[in-house]
Amino acid sequence: MKVANKKVTAVRLVEDALKKAHEFEDYNIFTFIDDAGALKKACEIDRRIAAGEEVGRLAGVPYALKDNFLTPAGETTASAHILQGFNSPITATAVAKLEAEGAIMIGRTNLDAFAHGSSTENSYFGPTLNAYDKSRVAGGSSGGSAVAVALDIVEFATGTDTGGSIRQPASFNGVYGFKPTYGCISRYGVVAMASSTDCIGFFTKSPDDMDLLMSIASGKDSKDLTTLDDYYGLSTGHATASSPTSPTDSVGVPQAASPVDVHRIGVVKEFDNESVDAEIRKALESKCKLLKSKGYEIVELDMPALKYALAAYYIIVPAEVASNLSRYDGVRYGFRSENSKDLNGLYENTREEGFMPENKRRIMIGNFVLSSGFYDAYFLKAAKVRTLIIKEYEKAFETCDFILTPVAPNPAFKLGEKVNDPVAMYLEDLMSVSLNLAGVPGLAIPAGKTAKGLPIGLQIVGPRRSDKSLIEFAKILEDEE
Repeated sequence: MKVANKKVTAVRLVEDALKKAHEFEDYNIFTFIDDAGALKKACEIDRRIAAGEEVGRLAGVPYALKDNFLTPAGETTASAHILQGFNSPITATAVAKLEAEGAIMIGRTNLDAFAHGSSTENSYFGPTLNAYDKSRVAGGSSGGSAVAVALDIVEFATGTDTGGSIRQPASFNGVYGFKPTYGCISRYGVVAMASSTDCIGFFTKSPDDMDLLMSIASGKDSKDLTTLDDYYGLSTGHATASSPTSPTDSVGVPQAASPVDVHRIGVVKEFDNESVDAEIRKALESKCKLLKSKGYEIVELDMPALKYALAAYYIIVPAEVASNLSRYDGVRYGFRSENSKDLNGLYENTREEGFMPENKRRIMIGNFVLSSGFYDAYFLKAAKVRTLIIKEYEKAFETCDFILTPVAPNPAFKLGEKVNDPVAMYLEDLMSVSLNLAGVPGLAIPAGKTAKGLPIGLQIVGPRRSDKSLIEFAKILEDEE
Protein backbone atom coordinates (compact mmCIF):
# COMPACT_ATOMS: atom_id res chain seq x y z
CA MET A 1 0.00 0.00 0.00
CA LYS A 2 3.01 2.33 0.38
CA VAL A 3 3.30 2.50 -3.39
CA ALA A 4 -0.41 3.18 -3.89
CA ASN A 5 -0.28 5.89 -1.19
CA LYS A 6 2.75 7.49 -2.92
CA LYS A 7 5.02 7.01 0.11
CA VAL A 8 7.53 5.24 -2.13
CA THR A 9 7.68 4.54 -5.85
CA ALA A 10 7.49 1.12 -7.43
CA VAL A 11 10.69 1.92 -9.30
CA ARG A 12 12.52 2.56 -6.02
CA LEU A 13 11.34 -0.75 -4.53
CA VAL A 14 12.32 -2.71 -7.62
CA GLU A 15 15.70 -0.98 -7.91
CA ASP A 16 16.46 -1.84 -4.28
CA ALA A 17 15.46 -5.47 -4.81
CA LEU A 18 17.53 -5.81 -7.98
CA LYS A 19 20.53 -4.24 -6.27
CA LYS A 20 20.31 -6.79 -3.44
CA ALA A 21 19.82 -9.65 -5.91
CA HIS A 22 23.11 -8.77 -7.59
CA GLU A 23 24.89 -8.13 -4.27
CA PHE A 24 24.04 -11.66 -3.11
CA GLU A 25 24.98 -13.41 -6.37
CA ASP A 26 27.48 -15.61 -4.51
CA TYR A 27 24.54 -17.35 -2.78
CA ASN A 28 23.42 -18.65 -6.22
CA ILE A 29 19.80 -17.72 -5.55
CA PHE A 30 18.65 -16.81 -9.05
CA THR A 31 18.80 -18.60 -12.38
CA PHE A 32 17.60 -15.42 -14.14
CA ILE A 33 17.33 -11.78 -13.03
CA ASP A 34 14.94 -9.65 -15.07
CA ASP A 35 16.43 -6.17 -14.60
CA ALA A 36 14.88 -4.54 -17.65
CA GLY A 37 11.51 -6.28 -17.47
CA ALA A 38 11.02 -5.59 -13.74
CA LEU A 39 11.88 -1.91 -14.07
CA LYS A 40 9.55 -1.56 -17.06
CA LYS A 41 6.67 -2.97 -15.00
CA ALA A 42 7.56 -0.69 -12.08
CA CYS A 43 7.49 2.38 -14.34
CA GLU A 44 4.03 1.35 -15.55
CA ILE A 45 2.76 1.00 -11.97
CA ASP A 46 4.05 4.47 -11.11
CA ARG A 47 2.49 5.91 -14.28
CA ARG A 48 -0.90 4.43 -13.41
CA ILE A 49 -0.76 5.82 -9.88
CA ALA A 50 0.21 9.29 -11.17
CA ALA A 51 -2.74 9.13 -13.57
CA GLY A 52 -5.10 8.31 -10.71
CA GLU A 53 -5.82 4.80 -11.94
CA GLU A 54 -6.63 1.90 -9.64
CA VAL A 55 -3.76 -0.44 -8.81
CA GLY A 56 -3.77 -3.82 -7.10
CA ARG A 57 -3.07 -4.86 -3.52
CA LEU A 58 0.52 -5.85 -4.43
CA ALA A 59 1.26 -2.81 -6.56
CA GLY A 60 5.02 -2.44 -6.99
CA VAL A 61 5.92 -5.26 -4.60
CA PRO A 62 8.99 -7.17 -5.87
CA TYR A 63 8.87 -10.96 -5.64
CA ALA A 64 10.93 -13.97 -6.68
CA LEU A 65 9.52 -16.80 -8.78
CA LYS A 66 10.59 -20.39 -8.36
CA ASP A 67 11.91 -21.49 -11.73
CA ASN A 68 9.27 -24.13 -12.32
CA PHE A 69 6.45 -21.60 -12.86
CA LEU A 70 5.77 -20.91 -16.53
CA THR A 71 5.88 -17.30 -17.73
CA PRO A 72 7.19 -15.72 -20.94
CA ALA A 73 9.80 -13.79 -18.90
CA GLY A 74 13.10 -15.64 -19.18
CA GLU A 75 13.62 -19.36 -19.72
CA THR A 76 11.61 -21.76 -17.55
CA THR A 77 14.21 -24.45 -16.82
CA ALA A 78 13.13 -25.99 -13.49
CA SER A 79 16.93 -25.84 -12.91
CA ALA A 80 17.31 -28.77 -15.32
CA HIS A 81 19.65 -28.96 -18.33
CA ILE A 82 16.95 -30.68 -20.36
CA LEU A 83 14.74 -27.55 -20.22
CA GLN A 84 17.43 -25.01 -21.08
CA GLY A 85 16.31 -22.88 -23.99
CA PHE A 86 12.59 -23.28 -23.21
CA ASN A 87 10.59 -20.04 -23.30
CA SER A 88 7.03 -20.58 -22.16
CA PRO A 89 4.16 -19.32 -24.32
CA ILE A 90 1.81 -19.33 -21.30
CA THR A 91 1.66 -17.84 -17.81
CA ALA A 92 0.88 -19.94 -14.73
CA THR A 93 -2.47 -19.09 -13.13
CA ALA A 94 -0.86 -18.28 -9.77
CA VAL A 95 1.56 -15.86 -11.45
CA ALA A 96 -1.24 -14.23 -13.42
CA LYS A 97 -3.20 -13.61 -10.21
CA LEU A 98 -0.20 -12.10 -8.41
CA GLU A 99 0.71 -9.84 -11.30
CA ALA A 100 -2.89 -8.77 -11.82
CA GLU A 101 -2.55 -7.27 -8.33
CA GLY A 102 0.61 -5.43 -9.34
CA ALA A 103 3.36 -7.73 -8.03
CA ILE A 104 6.63 -7.49 -9.98
CA MET A 105 8.80 -10.56 -10.59
CA ILE A 106 12.49 -9.61 -10.40
CA GLY A 107 13.91 -13.05 -11.13
CA ARG A 108 13.63 -16.83 -11.20
CA THR A 109 14.99 -18.79 -8.25
CA ASN A 110 17.15 -21.91 -8.14
CA LEU A 111 15.74 -25.32 -7.15
CA ASP A 112 16.59 -28.99 -7.21
CA ALA A 113 16.09 -29.96 -10.86
CA PHE A 114 12.38 -30.68 -11.41
CA ALA A 115 12.00 -30.15 -7.61
CA HIS A 116 13.63 -33.52 -6.88
CA GLY A 117 15.56 -33.02 -3.67
CA SER A 118 15.83 -31.58 -0.18
CA SER A 119 18.90 -29.36 -0.45
CA THR A 120 18.95 -27.56 -3.86
CA GLU A 121 22.19 -29.44 -4.51
CA ASN A 122 20.53 -31.32 -7.37
CA SER A 123 20.29 -28.17 -9.49
CA TYR A 124 22.05 -28.09 -12.85
CA PHE A 125 23.20 -24.58 -11.88
CA GLY A 126 24.79 -25.66 -8.59
CA PRO A 127 23.55 -25.34 -4.99
CA THR A 128 22.03 -22.31 -3.34
CA LEU A 129 23.75 -21.39 -0.06
CA ASN A 130 22.01 -21.11 3.30
CA ALA A 131 21.11 -17.55 4.31
CA TYR A 132 22.71 -17.96 7.77
CA ASP A 133 25.71 -20.15 6.98
CA LYS A 134 27.18 -20.33 3.49
CA SER A 135 28.77 -23.71 4.25
CA ARG A 136 25.31 -25.25 4.65
CA VAL A 137 22.42 -26.12 2.36
CA ALA A 138 19.45 -23.87 1.74
CA GLY A 139 17.07 -26.81 1.89
CA GLY A 140 14.97 -27.88 -1.02
CA SER A 141 13.57 -28.04 -3.42
CA SER A 142 12.57 -24.35 -3.13
CA GLY A 143 15.92 -23.30 -1.66
CA GLY A 144 16.42 -20.26 -3.87
CA SER A 145 13.02 -18.81 -2.98
CA ALA A 146 13.55 -19.30 0.75
CA VAL A 147 16.95 -17.58 0.71
CA ALA A 148 15.64 -14.69 -1.42
CA VAL A 149 13.12 -13.89 1.33
CA ALA A 150 15.49 -14.63 4.23
CA LEU A 151 18.11 -12.21 2.86
CA ASP A 152 15.40 -9.55 2.45
CA ILE A 153 15.87 -9.31 -1.31
CA VAL A 154 12.10 -9.59 -1.88
CA GLU A 155 8.98 -9.40 0.24
CA PHE A 156 7.78 -12.84 -0.83
CA ALA A 157 8.58 -15.72 -3.15
CA THR A 158 6.64 -18.56 -4.72
CA GLY A 159 7.36 -22.20 -4.05
CA THR A 160 6.04 -25.68 -4.72
CA ASP A 161 5.67 -28.33 -2.04
CA THR A 162 5.40 -32.01 -3.02
CA GLY A 163 6.75 -33.48 0.21
CA GLY A 164 8.15 -30.54 2.19
CA SER A 165 9.80 -28.43 -0.51
CA ILE A 166 8.45 -25.16 0.91
CA ARG A 167 8.36 -25.93 4.63
CA GLN A 168 11.83 -27.45 4.96
CA PRO A 169 13.79 -24.60 3.28
CA ALA A 170 11.63 -22.11 5.19
CA SER A 171 12.70 -23.86 8.39
CA PHE A 172 16.36 -23.90 7.34
CA ASN A 173 16.32 -20.15 6.61
CA GLY A 174 14.09 -18.75 9.34
CA VAL A 175 11.07 -17.60 7.33
CA TYR A 176 7.41 -18.57 7.02
CA GLY A 177 6.57 -21.22 4.42
CA PHE A 178 3.06 -22.45 3.64
CA LYS A 179 1.85 -25.62 1.94
CA PRO A 180 -1.91 -25.17 1.48
CA THR A 181 -4.62 -27.78 1.28
CA TYR A 182 -4.21 -29.79 -1.92
CA GLY A 183 -6.09 -27.99 -4.69
CA CYS A 184 -6.25 -24.64 -2.91
CA ILE A 185 -4.11 -22.91 -5.56
CA SER A 186 -4.10 -23.82 -9.24
CA ARG A 187 -1.19 -25.89 -10.55
CA TYR A 188 -1.84 -24.81 -14.13
CA GLY A 189 1.39 -23.61 -15.67
CA VAL A 190 3.68 -25.18 -13.06
CA VAL A 191 6.12 -27.91 -14.11
CA ALA A 192 4.65 -31.13 -12.70
CA MET A 193 6.55 -33.37 -10.31
CA ALA A 194 3.95 -35.65 -8.68
CA SER A 195 0.47 -34.53 -9.63
CA SER A 196 -1.38 -35.99 -6.63
CA THR A 197 0.84 -34.28 -4.04
CA ASP A 198 2.09 -31.07 -5.72
CA CYS A 199 0.96 -27.88 -3.97
CA ILE A 200 1.62 -24.22 -4.73
CA GLY A 201 2.56 -21.95 -1.83
CA PHE A 202 4.66 -19.04 -0.62
CA PHE A 203 7.55 -17.83 1.51
CA THR A 204 7.00 -14.67 3.55
CA LYS A 205 8.36 -12.77 6.53
CA SER A 206 5.05 -12.75 8.40
CA PRO A 207 1.72 -14.61 8.61
CA ASP A 208 -0.06 -11.36 7.64
CA ASP A 209 1.73 -11.36 4.29
CA MET A 210 0.91 -15.05 3.84
CA ASP A 211 -2.75 -14.32 4.50
CA LEU A 212 -2.83 -11.64 1.81
CA LEU A 213 -1.10 -13.84 -0.77
CA MET A 214 -3.42 -16.77 -0.09
CA SER A 215 -6.49 -14.56 -0.46
CA ILE A 216 -5.19 -13.52 -3.90
CA ALA A 217 -3.90 -16.82 -5.26
CA SER A 218 -6.43 -19.39 -4.07
CA GLY A 219 -9.61 -20.37 -5.85
CA LYS A 220 -11.19 -22.45 -8.57
CA ASP A 221 -9.47 -22.56 -11.96
CA SER A 222 -11.11 -24.06 -15.04
CA LYS A 223 -7.62 -24.97 -16.30
CA ASP A 224 -6.96 -27.17 -13.25
CA LEU A 225 -9.82 -29.51 -12.40
CA THR A 226 -8.23 -30.43 -9.05
CA THR A 227 -8.75 -26.91 -7.69
CA LEU A 228 -11.24 -26.33 -4.90
CA ASP A 229 -13.98 -23.75 -4.67
CA ASP A 230 -12.79 -20.39 -3.35
CA TYR A 231 -13.29 -21.05 0.37
CA TYR A 232 -10.19 -19.18 1.59
CA GLY A 233 -10.99 -16.17 3.74
CA LEU A 234 -14.68 -16.95 4.23
CA SER A 235 -15.82 -15.99 7.73
CA THR A 236 -18.09 -18.71 9.08
CA GLY A 237 -17.69 -18.62 12.88
CA HIS A 238 -16.51 -22.22 13.01
CA ALA A 239 -17.05 -24.44 16.00
CA THR A 240 -14.02 -26.33 17.30
CA ALA A 241 -12.74 -29.08 15.07
CA SER A 242 -13.49 -31.66 17.75
CA SER A 243 -17.08 -30.59 18.25
CA PRO A 244 -19.71 -33.10 17.11
CA THR A 245 -21.58 -30.15 15.62
CA SER A 246 -18.64 -28.79 13.62
CA PRO A 247 -19.77 -27.57 10.18
CA THR A 248 -18.62 -29.41 7.10
CA ASP A 249 -17.72 -28.16 3.66
CA SER A 250 -19.51 -29.09 0.45
CA VAL A 251 -17.85 -32.51 0.31
CA GLY A 252 -18.38 -33.36 3.98
CA VAL A 253 -14.85 -32.56 5.21
CA PRO A 254 -14.76 -31.16 8.79
CA GLN A 255 -13.73 -27.52 8.90
CA ALA A 256 -11.14 -26.28 11.36
CA ALA A 257 -11.75 -24.12 14.37
CA SER A 258 -11.46 -20.38 13.98
CA PRO A 259 -8.46 -19.03 15.92
CA VAL A 260 -10.61 -17.89 18.86
CA ASP A 261 -11.93 -21.45 19.21
CA VAL A 262 -8.55 -23.17 19.18
CA HIS A 263 -8.11 -24.92 22.52
CA ARG A 264 -6.21 -28.14 21.90
CA ILE A 265 -2.88 -28.56 20.14
CA GLY A 266 -1.72 -32.05 19.24
CA VAL A 267 1.87 -33.28 19.36
CA VAL A 268 2.79 -36.51 17.59
CA LYS A 269 4.32 -39.08 19.92
CA GLU A 270 6.15 -40.82 17.06
CA PHE A 271 8.16 -37.64 16.31
CA ASP A 272 9.59 -37.33 19.83
CA ASN A 273 12.58 -39.65 19.59
CA GLU A 274 16.36 -39.68 19.33
CA SER A 275 16.29 -39.39 15.53
CA VAL A 276 15.22 -35.77 16.01
CA ASP A 277 17.93 -33.22 16.83
CA ALA A 278 17.97 -32.36 20.55
CA GLU A 279 17.72 -28.61 19.92
CA ILE A 280 14.67 -29.10 17.69
CA ARG A 281 13.00 -31.22 20.39
CA LYS A 282 13.79 -28.47 22.89
CA ALA A 283 12.25 -25.84 20.60
CA LEU A 284 9.08 -27.93 20.35
CA GLU A 285 8.95 -28.35 24.13
CA SER A 286 9.43 -24.61 24.63
CA LYS A 287 6.61 -23.81 22.23
CA CYS A 288 4.34 -26.30 23.99
CA LYS A 289 5.15 -24.72 27.38
CA LEU A 290 4.31 -21.30 25.98
CA LEU A 291 1.00 -22.59 24.63
CA LYS A 292 0.18 -24.19 27.99
CA SER A 293 0.91 -20.92 29.76
CA LYS A 294 -1.59 -19.23 27.42
CA GLY A 295 -4.31 -21.72 28.31
CA TYR A 296 -4.02 -24.21 25.47
CA GLU A 297 -4.28 -27.94 26.15
CA ILE A 298 -1.49 -30.08 24.71
CA VAL A 299 -2.78 -33.43 23.45
CA GLU A 300 -0.41 -36.33 22.78
CA LEU A 301 -1.31 -38.10 19.55
CA ASP A 302 -0.57 -41.70 18.67
CA MET A 303 -0.25 -41.87 14.88
CA PRO A 304 1.54 -45.16 14.14
CA ALA A 305 0.89 -45.08 10.37
CA LEU A 306 3.14 -42.02 10.02
CA LYS A 307 6.23 -44.20 10.35
CA TYR A 308 5.31 -45.67 6.97
CA ALA A 309 4.71 -42.29 5.31
CA LEU A 310 8.24 -41.88 3.98
CA ALA A 311 8.29 -45.36 2.43
CA ALA A 312 4.87 -44.83 0.85
CA TYR A 313 5.86 -41.40 -0.42
CA TYR A 314 9.02 -42.67 -2.12
CA ILE A 315 6.96 -45.26 -3.98
CA ILE A 316 3.97 -43.12 -4.99
CA VAL A 317 5.91 -39.99 -5.95
CA PRO A 318 8.57 -41.65 -8.16
CA ALA A 319 5.77 -43.49 -9.95
CA GLU A 320 4.16 -40.15 -10.83
CA VAL A 321 7.55 -38.59 -11.57
CA ALA A 322 8.32 -41.33 -14.11
CA SER A 323 5.07 -40.54 -15.89
CA ASN A 324 5.46 -36.76 -15.80
CA LEU A 325 9.07 -36.79 -17.01
CA SER A 326 8.34 -39.05 -19.97
CA ARG A 327 7.39 -35.97 -22.03
CA TYR A 328 10.98 -34.65 -22.03
CA ASP A 329 12.57 -36.29 -25.06
CA GLY A 330 14.43 -33.56 -26.97
CA VAL A 331 11.85 -33.48 -29.75
CA ARG A 332 9.41 -30.73 -28.87
CA TYR A 333 11.23 -28.22 -26.64
CA GLY A 334 14.25 -27.65 -24.44
CA PHE A 335 17.66 -29.28 -24.75
CA ARG A 336 18.41 -31.77 -27.56
CA SER A 337 21.48 -33.96 -27.64
CA GLU A 338 23.69 -33.55 -30.71
CA ASN A 339 25.25 -37.00 -30.26
CA SER A 340 22.49 -39.04 -31.88
CA LYS A 341 22.36 -40.95 -35.16
CA ASP A 342 18.73 -42.09 -34.98
CA LEU A 343 15.49 -41.40 -33.10
CA ASN A 344 16.14 -43.91 -30.32
CA GLY A 345 19.58 -42.44 -29.85
CA LEU A 346 18.06 -38.96 -29.65
CA TYR A 347 15.73 -40.04 -26.84
CA GLU A 348 18.41 -41.91 -24.92
CA ASN A 349 21.18 -39.33 -25.21
CA THR A 350 18.93 -36.33 -24.54
CA ARG A 351 17.60 -37.90 -21.35
CA GLU A 352 21.03 -39.17 -20.29
CA GLU A 353 22.65 -35.74 -20.73
CA GLY A 354 19.64 -33.63 -19.73
CA PHE A 355 18.53 -35.21 -16.46
CA MET A 356 20.36 -34.94 -13.13
CA PRO A 357 21.26 -38.17 -11.26
CA GLU A 358 18.34 -37.72 -8.84
CA ASN A 359 15.91 -37.34 -11.74
CA LYS A 360 17.16 -40.62 -13.22
CA ARG A 361 16.96 -42.37 -9.85
CA ARG A 362 13.31 -41.41 -9.42
CA ILE A 363 12.43 -42.39 -12.97
CA MET A 364 13.98 -45.82 -12.42
CA ILE A 365 12.26 -46.34 -9.07
CA GLY A 366 8.94 -45.19 -10.51
CA ASN A 367 9.06 -47.49 -13.50
CA PHE A 368 10.11 -50.39 -11.27
CA VAL A 369 7.21 -50.04 -8.79
CA LEU A 370 4.74 -49.73 -11.67
CA SER A 371 6.10 -52.66 -13.64
CA SER A 372 4.34 -55.98 -14.12
CA GLY A 373 4.84 -58.22 -11.10
CA PHE A 374 5.77 -55.36 -8.75
CA TYR A 375 2.72 -53.07 -8.90
CA ASP A 376 0.80 -55.07 -6.27
CA ALA A 377 3.85 -55.59 -4.09
CA TYR A 378 4.81 -51.90 -3.97
CA PHE A 379 2.52 -49.28 -5.49
CA LEU A 380 -0.78 -50.81 -4.39
CA LYS A 381 0.48 -51.29 -0.83
CA ALA A 382 1.74 -47.70 -0.74
CA ALA A 383 -1.67 -46.47 -1.90
CA LYS A 384 -3.31 -48.39 0.96
CA VAL A 385 -0.85 -46.87 3.43
CA ARG A 386 -1.79 -43.46 2.08
CA THR A 387 -5.42 -44.16 2.91
CA LEU A 388 -4.43 -45.15 6.45
CA ILE A 389 -2.51 -41.88 6.85
CA ILE A 390 -5.50 -39.86 5.66
CA LYS A 391 -7.75 -41.62 8.18
CA GLU A 392 -5.18 -41.15 10.93
CA TYR A 393 -5.16 -37.39 10.40
CA GLU A 394 -8.96 -37.33 10.38
CA LYS A 395 -8.98 -39.20 13.68
CA ALA A 396 -6.34 -36.88 15.16
CA PHE A 397 -8.42 -33.81 14.36
CA GLU A 398 -11.30 -35.28 16.32
CA THR A 399 -9.24 -34.76 19.48
CA CYS A 400 -7.29 -31.57 18.65
CA ASP A 401 -7.73 -28.41 16.62
CA PHE A 402 -4.21 -28.18 15.16
CA ILE A 403 -1.04 -30.26 15.33
CA LEU A 404 2.43 -28.89 16.11
CA THR A 405 5.47 -30.83 14.89
CA PRO A 406 9.06 -30.26 13.77
CA VAL A 407 9.47 -29.58 10.05
CA ALA A 408 12.62 -31.68 9.69
CA PRO A 409 14.66 -33.89 12.03
CA ASN A 410 17.75 -31.64 11.72
CA PRO A 411 18.71 -28.01 11.15
CA ALA A 412 20.44 -27.14 7.87
CA PHE A 413 23.21 -29.63 7.19
CA LYS A 414 26.57 -29.12 5.50
CA LEU A 415 26.89 -28.87 1.73
CA GLY A 416 27.93 -32.25 0.33
CA GLU A 417 27.09 -34.07 3.56
CA LYS A 418 24.16 -36.08 2.19
CA VAL A 419 24.02 -35.49 -1.54
CA ASN A 420 25.74 -38.81 -2.29
CA ASP A 421 23.60 -40.75 0.22
CA PRO A 422 20.03 -40.85 -1.16
CA VAL A 423 18.59 -42.62 1.89
CA ALA A 424 20.04 -40.03 4.30
CA MET A 425 18.66 -37.26 2.09
CA TYR A 426 15.22 -38.86 1.90
CA LEU A 427 15.12 -39.13 5.70
CA GLU A 428 15.18 -35.33 5.84
CA ASP A 429 11.57 -35.51 4.61
CA LEU A 430 10.49 -37.75 7.48
CA MET A 431 8.14 -35.22 9.11
CA SER A 432 6.87 -33.39 6.06
CA VAL A 433 5.70 -35.95 3.49
CA SER A 434 2.65 -37.21 5.37
CA LEU A 435 0.90 -33.85 4.94
CA ASN A 436 1.17 -34.12 1.16
CA LEU A 437 -0.07 -37.69 1.16
CA ALA A 438 -3.09 -36.62 3.23
CA GLY A 439 -3.67 -33.32 1.39
CA VAL A 440 -3.72 -31.27 4.61
CA PRO A 441 -2.17 -27.79 5.03
CA GLY A 442 1.01 -27.03 6.97
CA LEU A 443 2.68 -23.75 7.87
CA ALA A 444 6.36 -23.63 8.80
CA ILE A 445 7.02 -20.96 11.42
CA PRO A 446 10.34 -19.68 12.83
CA ALA A 447 11.01 -21.13 16.30
CA GLY A 448 14.38 -19.80 17.37
CA LYS A 449 17.94 -20.78 16.58
CA THR A 450 20.45 -23.45 17.53
CA ALA A 451 23.57 -22.77 19.57
CA LYS A 452 25.39 -22.33 16.23
CA GLY A 453 22.90 -19.69 15.11
CA LEU A 454 21.03 -21.88 12.62
CA PRO A 455 17.27 -21.31 12.31
CA ILE A 456 14.82 -23.86 13.70
CA GLY A 457 11.35 -24.22 12.27
CA LEU A 458 8.18 -25.90 13.52
CA GLN A 459 5.04 -26.57 11.50
CA ILE A 460 1.40 -26.07 12.37
CA VAL A 461 -0.81 -28.66 10.68
CA GLY A 462 -4.56 -28.37 10.22
CA PRO A 463 -7.38 -30.39 8.69
CA ARG A 464 -8.23 -29.95 5.03
CA ARG A 465 -9.54 -26.49 4.15
CA SER A 466 -8.38 -24.99 7.43
CA ASP A 467 -5.87 -22.75 5.66
CA LYS A 468 -7.31 -19.40 6.74
CA SER A 469 -7.76 -20.43 10.37
CA LEU A 470 -4.29 -21.95 10.48
CA ILE A 471 -2.65 -18.72 9.31
CA GLU A 472 -4.79 -16.68 11.72
CA PHE A 473 -3.57 -18.91 14.55
CA ALA A 474 0.02 -18.27 13.44
CA LYS A 475 -0.67 -14.54 13.82
CA ILE A 476 -1.75 -15.16 17.40
CA LEU A 477 1.41 -17.16 18.10
CA GLU A 478 3.54 -14.38 16.61
CA ASP A 479 1.87 -11.80 18.88
CA GLU A 480 2.31 -13.98 21.97
CA GLU A 481 6.06 -14.49 21.54
